[in-house]
Amino acid sequence: QVQLVESGGCLVQAGGSLRLSCVVSRSITSMRAVGWYRQAPGKQRELVARIYRNNITTYSDSVKGRFTISSDGAKNTVSLQMNSLKADDTAVYLCNAEEWPPSSSVYWGQGTQGTVSP
Repeated sequence: QVQLVESGGCLVQAGGSLRLSCVVSRSITSMRAVGWYRQAPGKQRELVARIYRNNITTYSDSVKGRFTISSDGAKNTVSLQMNSLKADDTAVYLCNAEEWPPSSSVYWGQGTQGTVSP
């Protein structure tokens, strides 16, 4: 079983920045991808950013240019730097890790709340 622990969520003003971290209990180099999702009240969970084993990154259109995902293999940590925050970015941010096939198992953290005040 792989465990993911997120941290870094807090209350910030619009225009400010937050840095979220996700510590994975297994080497992230053994994972196909690690990503950040978010879920706002009354909305579906959505993919924010993902980083693959080959360091390719993908972002949702809503955060492109403002958020940056990065990984530190030595610390088994994936971080999400969030800049120019908007009230619409308010959500619970969840870390997700996906194993390679044939397992393709997916693991989730408990989430960390990020709140952006207008």
